[in-house]
Amino acid sequence: VQLQACGGGFVQAGGSLRLSCATSRGTFRCYVVSWFRQAPGKEREFVAGIKWNGGHTFYKDSVRGRFTISRDIVQNTNYLQMDSLQPEDTAAYYCAAESRIITSTTRAPSAYNYWGQGTLVTVSS
Repeated sequence: VQLQACGGGFVQAGGSLRLSCATSRGTFRCYVVSWFRQAPGKEREFVAGIKWNGGHTFYKDSVRGRFTISRDIVQNTNYLQMDSLQPEDTAAYYCAAESRIITSTTRAPSAYNYWGQGTLVTVSS
């Protein structure tokens, strides 16, 4: 699959943004689709993920209750709704997809072979 991510921007603390990740070729069927983020000088970290078949979602503890990951099966598009954004959420956000993945590795960047380009999210205090 080829992934196209968009939706980043600049927002004040407490604001919201919605990121989207679409396939330009292929389908997300049977994939796990996740969002990762990477702040300057830091390692890439897991944010949220969704199992396309069935819609099971999972989150990084610090974003649970503020971020919501969802999917549009018809449009083959994944969304990350980010509410109550904080300065510490500032990072480049990446979507990733993988079909051959086991549950214990879904939060590891190394488990994913397909990546979209990053989209920058900047949250001011």
